[in-house]
Amino acid sequence: MAGSSEARERLSRIMGRNLTLNGELIAKVGSIVDAVRAEGDAALRRFTQEFDGIRLTGIKVSKEEIEKARQEVSEGILRIISEAAANVRKFHEKQKATSWTVHGEDGSILGQRVIPLERVGLYVPGGTAAYPSTVIMNAVPAQVAGVKEIHVFTPPNRDGGVNRIVLATCGVLGIENVYSVGGAQAIAAAAYGTETVRRVDKIVGPGNMYVAAAKKIVFGDVDIDMIAGPSEVVVLADSTADPAHVAADLLAQAEHDGNAAAVLVTTDKVLARKVQRKVSDFLTDLSRKKIAAESMRRNGAAFVVGEIGEGIDLVNDIAPEHLEIITESAWEHVGRVRNAGAVFVGDHSPEPVGDYFAGPSHVLPTGGTARFSSVLSVDTFVKRSSVIQYSPESFRRDAGKIKIFAQNEGLDAHALSITVRDKRGHKR
Repeated sequence: MAGSSEARERLSRIMGRNLTLNGELIAKVGSIVDAVRAEGDAALRRFTQEFDGIRLTGIKVSKEEIEKARQEVSEGILRIISEAAANVRKFHEKQKATSWTVHGEDGSILGQRVIPLERVGLYVPGGTAAYPSTVIMNAVPAQVAGVKEIHVFTPPNRDGGVNRIVLATCGVLGIENVYSVGGAQAIAAAAYGTETVRRVDKIVGPGNMYVAAAKKIVFGDVDIDMIAGPSEVVVLADSTADPAHVAADLLAQAEHDGNAAAVLVTTDKVLARKVQRKVSDFLTDLSRKKIAAESMRRNGAAFVVGEIGEGIDLVNDIAPEHLEIITESAWEHVGRVRNAGAVFVGDHSPEPVGDYFAGPSHVLPTGGTARFSSVLSVDTFVKRSSVIQYSPESFRRDAGKIKIFAQNEGLDAHALSITVRDKRGHKR
């Protein structure tokens, strides 16, 4: 039961499993960042040889290689990539904000300019897996925002190249700046530039603990999206839910890595038992069953609550990255959810539809940060500037009050800036 001491201990462990960037890791990554700042491309080659075992012949992927990859990937896959990108683009077009001004009757003008970032770096994890969805879910909102240059960084394959399907996705999206460099060294290159890499304004995209630590270190010199931690899903279900569907959805999250969390919150004890059995059955056939089993052992849980309202309270406490609501009248509960990166409503909306195809970006706050953070969006890639034009009339109206503010803060030059313009109270 959700209120038992065992359940509270389990919940505490799940909620406390966020990425830990200890001092030793920060120091190690800091030395990599410093080396890239000082040595540029030479450091990128050295660290790629040291960490990836690859001797880079070139850092930047040529346009010809991107086009070749696009031709090598099947037309069927390219169509799916294009359709997914179109879905993401259509959704994010509705997020676009516009600049605005307000004109006062006295002639003053106040407003806000919405300005896209000039250049963005996108980190795409590599190694044994390929993540074309990461390219789509980060790059398309940036393109909708009006970002002129997107620079993609991804670890090299064993042959020193970049995964074909990732390159093909870049080709479909018209991204020409791709670098076969990964890890902390890639983040440093994006933040500070090298002979080959142009410095960016913001870095987005997931990565391992070295990438996360590097993003933390460079933040302030460049903006970042977030420090992403382990992934998680919570399924809120009642007796109407299909145990096989719930079990499959939990495992879909568990197979990410051993520290992912997959949690069932339910009003039905019988459902919880059936889901547990189904999880065991499905695990035997998964290609990543060792990872999924480790995740379920460490961070899998089923909390049985007395009623749905209690379950929603528990969801809000966990503040999950992904929340599935598989209940009778599921939409009735959506409005009570305050803390969740993305909410998937109903039995036909499993989390993978959001990972790949539905439209909203799958880059979500993790580790309980949905309490205060938002999903990656068009807003991630714009900045806002205020515009102020006072008319003579509005200046005369407010001058005395502004001077009082400045004088009370002990800022005489601020007051002087007003006084020299206020002909009523200043003699030249």
